[in-house]
Amino acid sequence: MYSKKNPSATPQPEEILGTVQGHRDGHGFLQRDDGDADIYLPPNEMRAVLHRDRVKVRVTRHDRRGRPEGRVVEIVERPPHPIIGRLLHEGGLWLAAPEDKRYGQDVMLPQGATSGAQPGQVVVVELTEPPALYGQPVGRVTEVLGEIDDPGMEIEIAVRKYGVPHVFSDAALAQARALPEQVTPADKAGRIDLTDVPFVTIDGEDARDFDDAVYCTPAVVKGRGKKPNGWRLLVAIADVSHYVETGSPIDVDAYDRATSVYFPRRVIPMLPEKLSNGLCSLNPQADRLTMVCDMLVTAQGEVCAYQFYPAVIHSHARLTYTEVAAILTNTRGPEAAARQARVADLLHLHDVYRALLQSRQARGAVDFDTVETQIVCDETGRIEKIVPRTRNDAHRLIEEAMLAANVCSADFILQGKHAGLFRVHEGPTPEKQDILRGYLKALGLGLSISDDPGPGEFQRIAEATKDRPDAEQIHMMLLRAMSQAIYTPVNSGHFGLAYEAYTHFTSPIRRYPDLLVHRVIKAILARGKYRLPALPTPGEAHEKLSKRLQKDSAARGRADAPPARLSKETQAWEAAGLHCSANERRADEASRDVQAWLKCQYMKEHLGEEFAGSVTAVTSFGIFVTLRDMYVEGLVHITELGGDYFRFDEPRQELRGERTGVRYALGTPVRVQVSRVDLDGRRIDFRLVSPEDEWRPAPAKKAATGRATAKAVNAAKTPKASKATSRPARQRQGISAKASVPKTRGAGKGSAAAKGASAARRNKAAAPASGAKTRKTRR
Repeated sequence: MYSKKNPSATPQPEEILGTVQGHRDGHGFLQRDDGDADIYLPPNEMRAVLHRDRVKVRVTRHDRRGRPEGRVVEIVERPPHPIIGRLLHEGGLWLAAPEDKRYGQDVMLPQGATSGAQPGQVVVVELTEPPALYGQPVGRVTEVLGEIDDPGMEIEIAVRKYGVPHVFSDAALAQARALPEQVTPADKAGRIDLTDVPFVTIDGEDARDFDDAVYCTPAVVKGRGKKPNGWRLLVAIADVSHYVETGSPIDVDAYDRATSVYFPRRVIPMLPEKLSNGLCSLNPQADRLTMVCDMLVTAQGEVCAYQFYPAVIHSHARLTYTEVAAILTNTRGPEAAARQARVADLLHLHDVYRALLQSRQARGAVDFDTVETQIVCDETGRIEKIVPRTRNDAHRLIEEAMLAANVCSADFILQGKHAGLFRVHEGPTPEKQDILRGYLKALGLGLSISDDPGPGEFQRIAEATKDRPDAEQIHMMLLRAMSQAIYTPVNSGHFGLAYEAYTHFTSPIRRYPDLLVHRVIKAILARGKYRLPALPTPGEAHEKLSKRLQKDSAARGRADAPPARLSKETQAWEAAGLHCSANERRADEASRDVQAWLKCQYMKEHLGEEFAGSVTAVTSFGIFVTLRDMYVEGLVHITELGGDYFRFDEPRQELRGERTGVRYALGTPVRVQVSRVDLDGRRIDFRLVSPEDEWRPAPAKKAATGRATAKAVNAAKTPKASKATSRPARQRQGISAKASVPKTRGAGKGSAAAKGASAARRNKAAAPASGAKTRKTRR
């Protein structure tokens, strides 16, 4: 006997909300709001939606590996993002080809909607009609940026592509014009006069805004003796809060930007130039208003007492890192002779730095030696060369002084029981811990981390491996295991620096959280309370970061914990912290995009040339190689590795050939040829020339990991394979130049390449950006 099925009892498939992430090949993915695995969207589903649309998707099937494929059932929201592209005139039709190929469709422009732009020019397009199943999107040109080869065009594209605010409001500019040219006597009222103290600023040669000045002298910090047993360290920071009042037009614009954005040869400041380079900048031989952190430091590098107060200072010299390093190295050299009056003060600063460094080492704070690069451009904005950025004792001296002031400001806010923004850096998630343990075990170092690792464990591994040939790759893996720091009113310490509490106090000219900390400190000194103004509606970046933090919190086992009841005041501070954190990431992404564009343009001049390099990342679809002398990274796709089948060994972070036993791991030296450069896609492709010229590994046993097929295009007998057709692209975490991913067998929605690339996109690393104008390490 059979029972009749009730159709109404059939469960309806779940509708999943998320954000569309387009792909230049025509398909896409749904980034789910709940943080689960991405859902593949085939090309026919992408016809009526665009990259960054908010949609609801229903899973229709799973591939043989269990990965979901979906169908769009509802378009929830179309964010009003402008599209930047090249204007085309083909067959009597005007089109805008998006610069960001993830949009996947050209935008049609009606007659009269081109704003006078000429074919080939870069334009900003606003959509007037969304795409349909059988129709392209329609729009109109709102801004003509110019020719693609115009100097600085890459920056103009990036600021619009990432939505970086780059034009001050009329009200903010009018308020800035009304400010005085110099500090007035009325401004000095109620401040400590420190104009006789020989403060100096120490910055890079290309710095234009000076927000910190320092002075140090030996002092008796403990006991009643007359012999100095420590130092008095004064850190004076520009008092931006005196000129930028809460809720004023300049303040609204500064909050919207949240940070200055540094590009090669150009800065988009957080504050109008009259403030950032003039009235607030601690320029030499000029009176300036400051907030001073006055500290007593013991011989062991402990800050035993401190105080904050508003002051007026007079910088006695504008010094550079190179100049100070030369003086500290040779006090009788020409640099010292030119700054004879400042030599003794610099030696005192160096002494207190060594004490603070001793304290850092005792805490077990993490201090990796990673290579940062600087892009040197010519007068036209093109790359002239890429050089490693060397850190000397002058850099470290300033960094330790700033760290000490930041710690004091955090303690002052906690002691004052006032709400504020802390700079919080949590330890690695359990997932990242497992990846790191597997990597360290595979290397056979005999070193690992505990179940609840502290920063000292990371530093011990870094110290133990610093002399190895692959030290840079090991240190990079340690860095990637950590979380990114954020701004939040809930203090949970700084893992990397091994501080119980930490804030940003020392850069109010270029960071909005520092400005807020200044206002809180002033309120505590005045025995009052600082209240945040009404904040603008959070943007897309805020939303994306909030979801990622929720996912990290769940990974740390906090999902089942009852949610803490936050007061309205704390919720407002939390929103401000998320906004500042998200805009900080937005600035980093825009800066990396410009650097990638410049590097691609630079490498176009070297097509066909061969270079030595080393493997800096390994994925299931190939290896990323950084050129040894040029510091440019590109992809050698798995199809270019020779006539073998390669297995991706994730714990060892290497590809192994089944037949030959050839291994490509982090740090492996190789020789490559520049085979393709895609300026629009920010991608550089390399072809492996001859790994045997520099390194021939011993045959290895077959690894029991997932198999990534990589048959040579022409089944060549030598490892050198013919050029493969380059199509899809994926962004590896933390890289400057993307590289294309040619289709191999099974490529597309269910390929290993697609899976690895999707994972790489979701797990962005905390690698430091290396812009040409970055002044201090961001902590």
